[in-house]
Amino acid sequence: MTWSINLNPGEHAVTAQNSETVLEAALREGFIIPHGCRSGACGSCKGQILEGLVDFGPYQSSALTEEEKSEGYALLCCAKPLSNLNVQCQELRKSNGVEIKTLPARVQSLKRLADDVMIMSLKLPTGEPFAFEPGQYIDILLKEGMHRSFSLANTPSTSEFLELHIRGVTGGQFTSQVFNEMKEKTILRIRGPLGTFHFHEENNKPVIFMAGGTGFAPIKSIIESNLSRRINHEMVLYWGTRSLKDLYMPHLPSAWQTENPNFTFIPVLSQPQPSDSWHGRIGYVHQAIIDDFSDLSRYQVYACGSPEMIDTGRTAFISQGLDPEEYYTDSFIYQSNPVAV
Repeated sequence: MTWSINLNPGEHAVTAQNSETVLEAALREGFIIPHGCRSGACGSCKGQILEGLVDFGPYQSSALTEEEKSEGYALLCCAKPLSNLNVQCQELRKSNGVEIKTLPARVQSLKRLADDVMIMSLKLPTGEPFAFEPGQYIDILLKEGMHRSFSLANTPSTSEFLELHIRGVTGGQFTSQVFNEMKEKTILRIRGPLGTFHFHEENNKPVIFMAGGTGFAPIKSIIESNLSRRINHEMVLYWGTRSLKDLYMPHLPSAWQTENPNFTFIPVLSQPQPSDSWHGRIGYVHQAIIDDFSDLSRYQVYACGSPEMIDTGRTAFISQGLDPEEYYTDSFIYQSNPVAV
């Protein structure tokens, strides 16, 4: 059974085939809807079903409440049409020629920078272009239709190699392999680029970046791209971790600050250890931002990390005057087991 889906804004028609979700149908036909985890956990793809019926699919109640469902909202990464649909998306745009590909990739290097953080470099096939926007991610494809998603930490100008910041998850099937078994030259299969977390260059407002843990990865890609292209936005990065050892790449943003007068780096530790001899900011990373900015009405904020950090930040920042439409997020859903595609 196939169903017609009218996507708004813009009234673009796509067709859902073979039990595709609304998001899958849109992506296949070259339209980008905001999305992140694609497993019903982050809420980035929430849209309103104006006409028609859907199977809501599996999702987390924290991402879609019963009240929202009663108002016609659904998570488009999970919702499958049961009739022709008319759907209002948060944002809708063409893919601008960025092609989603499935490719082999060779593990070029593995560098452990913290107890639970591994930097993986993947080499793509020679002569195979891989275009992406800073902030996007890839899936690593596993057996039985499973995958794990990781943000790209490098810039498009260095896309012969893809840099991933992999956090070890207790009981994680894939991350356990990465930390304990995987060797250089291992061949993996990847799919991407995916996701809609990207820099809105057309907006001239100063920028605040908020990263939690390995949420630094896509923000690193965006900042390095901005600096290399000499984008003159005022930028400040708040990077929150538990203790000093979790701040796994501090010298890089410190160097950005030294070399670029429009960039500021503020690390924040929530639980510094006595051995850290820490004299910097202490507490939750979102609190450091609202302590420093009593009025966020003239800023845009990019946040990447845990759903709790992002949701808490949203409430706090809006109360400080941030325009909700200027809060761009990428929610990291850490899973002990891979998820099926």
